[in-house]
Amino acid sequence: MIVDGVHVAPATLRLALREYGSPILVTDAMPPVGGTQSSFLLGGETISVKGDRCVRGDGRLAGAYLTMAGAVRNCVNLLDVPLTDALRFASAHPADMLGLGNVLGKLAPGFRADMVAFDASTIEVFRTWVAGVDQAGGSPS
Repeated sequence: MIVDGVHVAPATLRLALREYGSPILVTDAMPPVGGTQSSFLLGGETISVKGDRCVRGDGRLAGAYLTMAGAVRNCVNLLDVPLTDALRFASAHPADMLGLGNVLGKLAPGFRADMVAFDASTIEVFRTWVAGVDQAGGSPS
């Protein structure tokens, strides 16, 4: 689910969650996400960031301007999903779907230590670790 409030209306996403299953958060993130550029070329067409979306020159939606933290935040704030469930939608469910649930998606012995430190009230990311390596330049934890 792309929970950006743009691709699919929050009311529709809430209906999809009624059946639960194993929802998976995705971002459909385009190149400006996490970067500094506000436009880029896609198939020879200029795509620009306009608020919370990426649009073509004629204003049609071309993709999301959404981080995974933003998807989790929106899941909590727009859909009233408990934070623990939203985090599972962003971690364990995708790992299971990819057949990697035995090494990714959880903090447990034998699993790769991919972690995110964030403020639980705002879901703003402070720091990340990939395979135990601090992405702020530190060493393995």
